[in-house]
Amino acid sequence: MVPIDSDQWLVPDWPAPARVRALVTTRQGGCSWPPFHGFNVASHVGDVPDAVAANRAMLRQHLPAEPVWLEQVHGIAAVDAADTQGVPRADAAFTRATDTVCAVMTADCLPVLFARRDGSAVAAAHAGWRGLCDGVLEATLAALGNPAELLAWLGPAIGPDAFEVGDEVRAAFVTQDPAAASAFRSAVAPGKWWCDIYALARLRLAKAGVKQVYGGGLCTVSDAERFFSYRRDKQTGRMVSLIWIEQEVAA
Repeated sequence: MVPIDSDQWLVPDWPAPARVRALVTTRQGGCSWPPFHGFNVASHVGDVPDAVAANRAMLRQHLPAEPVWLEQVHGIAAVDAADTQGVPRADAAFTRATDTVCAVMTADCLPVLFARRDGSAVAAAHAGWRGLCDGVLEATLAALGNPAELLAWLGPAIGPDAFEVGDEVRAAFVTQDPAAASAFRSAVAPGKWWCDIYALARLRLAKAGVKQVYGGGLCTVSDAERFFSYRRDKQTGRMVSLIWIEQEVAA
């Protein structure tokens, strides 16, 4: 595999075991033309297929295997990445197998990576507000075992100063958990709220028993140089967050 250039892509800063590898692409590099300019890996957004294929081929050089791509539908299904065919319709993937790459694409939604502290299992989840509210993180955790043994890392997503939502979004979270009200603050327009999706995810993870949560704070909307953002640009590319378990090398 080709070493990862941490100046171009993101490598999570978390105390995961050495055999757990993870990265998040940015829009930097790649060969897509505007409005997808940069490193777009999504084949469903209208980009030239040859450009997407070339970008995915460049990504593949840094991975032990082709990622298990998902048809993401803002749901809560979590699939075993080592036991899939084609492109499964799901919003999370997990694995206990080595050299099996879990992947979720985002351009404002929150990517969440998981790893067991002993390195025996990993997962990636795509958490837009609807999937987050419906339980995609909890569904992913159910596939990984004891939440107290897990690490979670929150990747780049729309920030709390850019994510304006209506009363119905706030009500959906607060009805489930009154503590979620702390993740919303009033916007100027009546019936509108600024939503902190990072805070909502941390609340859900804490309630589920995950004690070690890292990352957060990278806003896709405000950092146009590094990140694609659907809310900012409407027609745009996608980053991908990936995680896998490396085979242990014999001494």
